[in-house]
Amino acid sequence: MAKEIKKHKRKKKLGSYHYVSVIFSATLALFVIGLFGIVILQANKLTSIIKQNIEVQVYLNKDLSNSQKNRIQSTLTSSDFILNEEGEEPINFISKEEAATQFIEETGEDFTEFLGENPLRDAYVIRIAPTYQTNTKLDSIANVIEDISGVYEVTYVQNLVDSINSNLTKLSLILVGIAALLTIIVILLINNSIKLALFSQRFLIRSMQLVGAKSGFIKKPFLSRSLLHGAIAGLIASGLLFGLKQFANQKVEGLDQLQQQELILALYGVLILLGALISYFSTIKAMNKYLKMSLDELY
Repeated sequence: MAKEIKKHKRKKKLGSYHYVSVIFSATLALFVIGLFGIVILQANKLTSIIKQNIEVQVYLNKDLSNSQKNRIQSTLTSSDFILNEEGEEPINFISKEEAATQFIEETGEDFTEFLGENPLRDAYVIRIAPTYQTNTKLDSIANVIEDISGVYEVTYVQNLVDSINSNLTKLSLILVGIAALLTIIVILLINNSIKLALFSQRFLIRSMQLVGAKSGFIKKPFLSRSLLHGAIAGLIASGLLFGLKQFANQKVEGLDQLQQQELILALYGVLILLGALISYFSTIKAMNKYLKMSLDELY
């Protein structure tokens, strides 16, 4: 008998409800959106790597002196369109001898034997900053470089630039659309889970109203628990994502190079905050609904 009374009191405690299902649902929803967030971060990193490898070849006139070559390199280095990344060389010099050796290694044919000379030219390979990576701007850059004394020709792969920019734009629109859809689904899922969990508390809420309790007093324990449960769900989701990330890094070679740890840690924090906020506002919405219901509507 005493156990039944104790069980009855525990069930009727204000603000308590079957929170395990709520945390499970929220964790699952936040895990999905967090997983997609990591995909977006890695896609952005991959995009950055692709853009960093867009190169322009600057071929030089023959028989230039070292001082003339150094002057050309100095002019290129000081240009605004050069990509300047810490630890990376934005300009690489390739001599005609190096170019010939590379060509022979790749093709297996020594063209110098039947030509009697090396027709290739010394060249600078420069990497362009992302803001200048359109065909219009690259054409303008090529014209500027060709006006430098000692420069013979400037070339780059135009179709490649167009293709990269077009595909990246399409990919960005698709990712943004999916992210928006997932966010809506996550909010609806967590909101419905909390609404169902609070359904068992509707009569207790009405009882508190009948004895004169104000809305703020009734909401307080529910809201405090919702913040806690939402944060716990975000924390669990973050832990699952961390474990999945570590597993994927072990199985996929080079995957860790696409991961920016600072941004991923920030994503974990966003998931915890997002879980708490969605849970909090979903609880407010559900509480307002049950507080306004008539007695007949509660049944």
